[in-house]
Amino acid sequence: MLALIVVFCLGVVNFAAHKAVLESGHPMLAQVSWLFRPLGGRLSLVVEFAMLLGAMIMAAAGSVGWIGLYAFYTVLNGFSAWLIASGRV
Repeated sequence: MLALIVVFCLGVVNFAAHKAVLESGHPMLAQVSWLFRPLGGRLSLVVEFAMLLGAMIMAAAGSVGWIGLYAFYTVLNGFSAWLIASGRV
């Protein structure tokens, strides 16, 4: 149960970082418009949800390795979002 709570909290952080990037209006987003045009520009959030769902399913199955991978993804995602939203990239 604790693993699911940890993965869910990591998912909240990932969605917040993702939303910050989407709202930043960075010119890089125009280069990957195929990912942002479908579903009113929210297809990338569907992909983010699928990753969270997969991590939660693996955590519920008892796979600690997947929790570690999702935590590593969250760190990379947060760092990337900070770089993009702050205009450093």
